[in-house]
Amino acid sequence: MYTVLSYVFTFFVIVITVLITLFFKNELERMFQKKKDALPFHICNLLITFMVSFAAHAVMTIYVTGDEFNWIVQPVILLFIIFPVYLIGHLAFEKYNVVYHKYITAENGKVIILNDKYLKKKKWPSKFRNYNAISKEK
Repeated sequence: MYTVLSYVFTFFVIVITVLITLFFKNELERMFQKKKDALPFHICNLLITFMVSFAAHAVMTIYVTGDEFNWIVQPVILLFIIFPVYLIGHLAFEKYNVVYHKYITAENGKVIILNDKYLKKKKWPSKFRNYNAISKEK
């Protein structure tokens, strides 16, 4: 029972870490204006996810459940959990970025098309339409 609890907790830690690292990878690619995925970002994300999940699983196994921690088998099991979660998370992020990207650029850097789905997603609530109306009147 405690082993299942330990793996469930580790799985939630892996999912959260994958989402956070993929978000940062997306922002770094946007900052460096990369057109395609960079392999070093993926390797760093997998290493960060592995380290966090390994530490979380070790803490859960040793301190919470009181079981003995196997230093050889557990990293292999964690890697088999991390790879599919990371792959599914990466594909989900790529699909989200394709659907909700702001615009399409040409090779020379000019904006070709603004994405309608992105513009519809960014609508403000109606109470903010006249938020700054008083200062505009002056």
